[in-house]
Amino acid sequence: MNAMVEHRPVILAIFVLTYVGVAVGRIPGLKLNRVGIALLGAIAMMIVSGRPAGETAASVHWPTLFLLFGFFVISAQLRLSGCYDRIAAAITARLDAPASFLLVVIAATAGLSAVLNHDIVCYVLTPVVGMALVRKQINPVPFLIALAAASNIGAAATLIGNAQDMMIGAVAGLSFLRYMLWSIVPVVFGLAVTYFIARRAPSGGPPTIDASKVEPQPPAYPFNRSHTIKGLVILALVIALFFTSLPKEIVVLVAAGIHLASPRFRTEEMLKLVDWPILLLFMSLFVVSGVFQSTGYGEELLQWLVGIGFNPARAGNETVLTAGLSALIGNAPAVIVLIKIVPIAHASTAYIMAVANSFGGNLIMTASVSNIIVIQQAREEGIEISFREFARHTLPIAIVSLGGLIGWAMLMGPGG
Repeated sequence: MNAMVEHRPVILAIFVLTYVGVAVGRIPGLKLNRVGIALLGAIAMMIVSGRPAGETAASVHWPTLFLLFGFFVISAQLRLSGCYDRIAAAITARLDAPASFLLVVIAATAGLSAVLNHDIVCYVLTPVVGMALVRKQINPVPFLIALAAASNIGAAATLIGNAQDMMIGAVAGLSFLRYMLWSIVPVVFGLAVTYFIARRAPSGGPPTIDASKVEPQPPAYPFNRSHTIKGLVILALVIALFFTSLPKEIVVLVAAGIHLASPRFRTEEMLKLVDWPILLLFMSLFVVSGVFQSTGYGEELLQWLVGIGFNPARAGNETVLTAGLSALIGNAPAVIVLIKIVPIAHASTAYIMAVANSFGGNLIMTASVSNIIVIQQAREEGIEISFREFARHTLPIAIVSLGGLIGWAMLMGPGG
C-alpha cells in the first residue's frame, strides 16, 4: 500500500492519459486503437502499482464480462441462422410509405436493440435499409441517422441492451423488471422525439448514388427456420429467467453453451462473431479504473464536486455528467469511471446512469460504437454522412430526450 501512495501522481497520470487516448482513439505515429491504448494503460497500472496479478484481476467485474460474452454468442447464433437478414427484409418491404417506413425502422431498431447486441443490429440493418431507400430514389441519410439514434435509445429499455447497462445492472444488483418499468417512459419519449425530429429534419436533397447501378444484395446468411426458432426460444427463456433470482450471468452462459453445442454451426463460426475487442477493452478499463480508485482520488474528486455545489447524486447533475462524459470518451469508458465515483445510494441513481449513458450516445457521432458502425456501413455502400449532418439530426434528439429523462427522474424521486 505504501508503494501505491508513493506512486499516486504517476497512477493519476496513467489514468488521465489512458482515458484521453481512449477519447481520441489513436496515438500519432502508432497504429494503436482504443483497445490497444486501454490495454497499455492496464499494463502500466499493473507495473506502477506493484499489485499482485491476482489482486489486479480482482478489479475486473467478471459477471459483466460473462454476460457480454453470453449475449455475443446468442446474437451470433441468430445472425448465422439468417434471423437478422429476414427481419431487415421485412422492414424494407414497407418502403412504399416513407413516414410509416421511418416509424417501422425506429420501432424495429429500438426493439431489437433492447434485447440483442445493438451494434450488430446497426451492422445488419444499415446497408439493407440504406440501399432499399436509394433504389426508391429516397435520400437515406435521415433514415440511417434515425436508425442510429433509435438504437442508442432502445438499448436503454433493458439491462441487456448494451454492455454498459449490463455492467451497471450487475454492479448495482438491479431488478430486471423494476428497471424496465422505470426506463420505459423516458425510452418511449426519446423514440417519439426521434421520429418527430427525423420526420421534420431537412433531407439534404436526393441521394447521390445512381439507383440504376445498385443491385439487391443477397442475405449474408441463408435463412434457417428451425435454428431461428431455436435461437428466439432460447432468447425468450433467458429474458424470462432474468425475472427470477437466478444469477443472470449463469443463465446467459448456459444459453451460450447450448448454442456452442450446435449440430449446424461450427464453434469457430460463432466465436468469430464475438466482439473480443470490446471484452478486452472492458477488462483493461476495469484494471485502470480499479487501480485509480484504490488511490483515493475518486473520493477526493467527489468531495470537490460536492464542495463547489455540483452533487452528482442529484438527477439533473448525474444526467448531465453521465451524458457529457459519454460524449467525451464514449459510453463504456464513461460508465466504468462513473461507477467508481458516483455513489449508488438508491436504485434510481443506477437507473439514471444507465439511461443517460445510452441517450448521451446521440450527442456526437463518436459517443457510441453503434453510431460509428452506421457511418462506416453507409460509407461502404457509397452513402456519406458527415459529422456535421449527423449532429444536426441527433443533437436535438439527445437534448430533448435527456431533458425528458431529468423530468421523469425528478418526478419519480429517489425511491422510484
